[in-house]
Amino acid sequence: MKIVITGGTGFIGRALCRALAAEGHDVVVLSRRAGEGELGLDPSVRVVEWDGVTAGPWERELEAADAVINLAGASIAEARWTAERKRMIYESRIAPTRLLAQALGRASARPRMFLSASGVGYYGPRDDRPLQEHDPPGTGFLAELCVAWEREAMSAQQAGARVVCLRFGMVLEKDGGALPKMLPPFRAFIGGPIGPGTQWVSWIHRQDLIGIMEWVLAAPAVSSPVNAVAPGAVTMREFCATLGRVLRRPSWLPVPERVLRLALGELGTVLTTGQRVLPEVAQQGGYRFRYPSLEPALQAILGPAVSARPAA
Repeated sequence: MKIVITGGTGFIGRALCRALAAEGHDVVVLSRRAGEGELGLDPSVRVVEWDGVTAGPWERELEAADAVINLAGASIAEARWTAERKRMIYESRIAPTRLLAQALGRASARPRMFLSASGVGYYGPRDDRPLQEHDPPGTGFLAELCVAWEREAMSAQQAGARVVCLRFGMVLEKDGGALPKMLPPFRAFIGGPIGPGTQWVSWIHRQDLIGIMEWVLAAPAVSSPVNAVAPGAVTMREFCATLGRVLRRPSWLPVPERVLRLALGELGTVLTTGQRVLPEVAQQGGYRFRYPSLEPALQAILGPAVSARPAA
């Protein structure tokens, strides 16, 4: 298959490109960093310049492509949510998704599939009730962002593409995402849950996220949306207790909500709320998770490093 990817140089995109290239697919990455070198991509992956805003020669790569995977977007948790930061987060997702959907409509040999990232923030802050793909959106900045993001992606249906919006949970691996930021306090024996600890964490090992994307590519009956989370959602308290066990460190010092809100503003509020999301479509469709439970997932990610350290 010829697969065109945006956001292919990021934490998820690099691993996805490696996996697809290893399977023999023709992978093309659209990137603002084209020509920089040292992008961490497989040598067989071609990198083509685009700015995510304007039409241009990059559109030729859509011709005869089998699928487009859209992972473009600024980091959600990289910095405090000022008005300017929220605008950047919003526009870095909406503009490229709209641009791709419009370009698909102009292509003479149109891609059959359009996979676009979204997030479990779609459901907004929720209680303990398990959430499936058919549940309505919640409220708040992330929910509104995901609704708008998915709306732009779904417009690619007008070009005849099968559209799948993948609602990512917390993606776990040691070379990016939230997990590396959580490790230093635990290794310093001052780790603990964020906020009340009762909020739900819907997580997924990066290998399973890539596995779900590959499964969607090969499953023509699957359509939007798909919850890209493991079936074993846990509370923040359970997450941190499990992380402490894997690291052989205690999990006893919670981070107070008021500290997070002072330091991070509205972003701090998001970290103290959560959603209990289930991967109903993936499970019903036959996807088999490599890591359905948290502790084996963390052991797989952190095991070699942990085994090299003495027990506390």
